Amino acid sequence: MRIAFLVVGIISFLLLGAPVRAQQDFSEIEIETIPVVHGIYMLTGVGGNIGLSVGEDGPLLVDDQYAPLSEKIATAVAELSDMPISFVVNTHWHWDHSGGNENMRARGAVIVAHENTRRRMSTTQFVEALDRRQSPSPAGALPVVTIEEGVSIHWNGDEIRVFHVAAGHTDGDVVVQFVGANVIHAGDNYFNGRYPLVDFSSGGTLEGMIATVDAILEIADETTKIIPGHGQLSNRVELQVYRDMLATVSERITRMIDEGMDRDAVISAKPTSDLDEVWGQGFLGPSMWVGIIYDTLSTVH
Repeated sequence: MRIAFLVVGIISFLLLGAPVRAQQDFSEIEIETIPVVHGIYMLTGVGGNIGLSVGEDGPLLVDDQYAPLSEKIATAVAELSDMPISFVVNTHWHWDHSGGNENMRARGAVIVAHENTRRRMSTTQFVEALDRRQSPSPAGALPVVTIEEGVSIHWNGDEIRVFHVAAGHTDGDVVVQFVGANVIHAGDNYFNGRYPLVDFSSGGTLEGMIATVDAILEIADETTKIIPGHGQLSNRVELQVYRDMLATVSERITRMIDEGMDRDAVISAKPTSDLDEVWGQGFLGPSMWVGIIYDTLSTVH
């Protein structure tokens, strides 16, 4: 299973760097449905993990990956519910989490996101860390309900809390908590088993990412199921290990910056060498990860 997720992660990275969306080939991608708890599922394909709630009110999605996968995603949902998709909550603006918005809205779904997510989707964005320019999303893909701090959706017999968190992965991140089911979708502030992307071009910061993880740890308990933005279904213990890794890297690279080391010197010093075997096998290799974190931290030190 871990190998399968690694392959998906590598494919996702290749798609992230593709200059023309129409050239991407999704024909061989399959959507896997992973039970989380009763009525809650995690769907995987290419891109961010999707959360799914099904019940008497209809399906609710957290993120929707890429547009060419919308039909496959809808088919997977239809195997669990004969009702149309009612809501899509975007955890942030990135194309591998919101690319299916226009198709899902055409099917009748209401798109919900933070106001910064709509703002970034409405204009051209450049993600410096990935050297990628992203054109504005079509009008039909934009969230129609935006939040500033948070909102509760009372749906399928549960309270689904959508709340804004510190600028970590981006400045429009939300966490989604299925209160009764005791499930949390963490979005891309949590890459399980791999180094995460801090999109500083979109307002993201490593400090904010750590603060977001701390906020999730506060509301999680030993039985909470946590859906990461990328990687395998997780729990509080694994999230704590991830948080400790982020804090360790932050401390080490901050110290190097304070000592006057430049970007190339920090990368050459390999400050994460003891962590790379566990965390450096995803789409962000150690050198790229250290460079991103240097860029992120050097703006505040």
